[in-house]
Amino acid sequence: MKLPRRHFLHLAAGAAALPAVSRIARAQSYPTRPVRIIASAAAGTAMDVHGRLHGQWLSERLGQPFIVENRPGAASTIGAAEAIRSRPDGYTLFLLPISLAVTANFYSKLPYNIVYDTSPIALLYEANYVMVVNPSFPVKSVPEFIAYVKANPGKVNMGSQGVGSIGHLAGELFKSMTGIDMVHVPYRSVALALADVVSGQVQVQFATSTDSIPQIRSGQVRALAVSSATRLPALPDVPTVAEYLPDYAFDSWLGIAGPKNIPAEIVEVLNREINASLARPAIKAKYDDLGLRIHAASPADFGKLVADDTEKWGKVIRAANIKPD
Repeated sequence: MKLPRRHFLHLAAGAAALPAVSRIARAQSYPTRPVRIIASAAAGTAMDVHGRLHGQWLSERLGQPFIVENRPGAASTIGAAEAIRSRPDGYTLFLLPISLAVTANFYSKLPYNIVYDTSPIALLYEANYVMVVNPSFPVKSVPEFIAYVKANPGKVNMGSQGVGSIGHLAGELFKSMTGIDMVHVPYRSVALALADVVSGQVQVQFATSTDSIPQIRSGQVRALAVSSATRLPALPDVPTVAEYLPDYAFDSWLGIAGPKNIPAEIVEVLNREINASLARPAIKAKYDDLGLRIHAASPADFGKLVADDTEKWGKVIRAANIKPD
């Protein structure tokens, strides 16, 4: 039997609407079971703490547990690999730190591509690094520091939290832009390197704001400049490096992502709720005090940041010929 044209068009329109209805229903029903968030760091670390902080919010808002599972090791690549090879259904997420943009340039045989094999969801924060020196070191500004090191090539030690860390790369970028010669001294953590700046064993470090602000406020180290393009509310009197070197600016960051091809409507739900968590006054106050910046980014914004920093730090690594330990 031949259907009337009017009836056929009605059926066609209904069929076309089915995918949209399905997407809406999927977003409204998600999640229906617990969601795991893989943190590629040990329990109690900054990454772990931020994951649990926002995971608790998601649990309360979405009605299912968001459980942080710790998978430390191999510069965060073990946890990332486990998450990226999981089903893209929104039930396995992972915390994506800037270090994964760095390791993408170190290891040629990773089982994933951090740019193309992930579904970026939300940016949790941008963090700053602070250029700090021992208070007895005879410089009080970035220009004075540059002049001193040029007059004493190879005699100034720069501590960092390890070869290929952002603190190390920040120093290498500074060296290349100023033409100075410093000796890199790697440590196992920011705190250990910072302790030797306090004691005078090393003269300078590009340290995370969260680790260095207590020592700056207590007078144990002197802050010369911050890495971001603008000054920090937590250190309003400390200039930026960019005030002396206009093209020198960067932020560290931490975000949340999942494997490639998570349904867009689920990504949208998660992005909206995480940004709502970040908008809480108590979170903003806490982050301001730690020198962290909140940026309510879209998934596309966060994905662009991952791609841009993978390229940026790759250039620094290749220029300095840095090899992993």
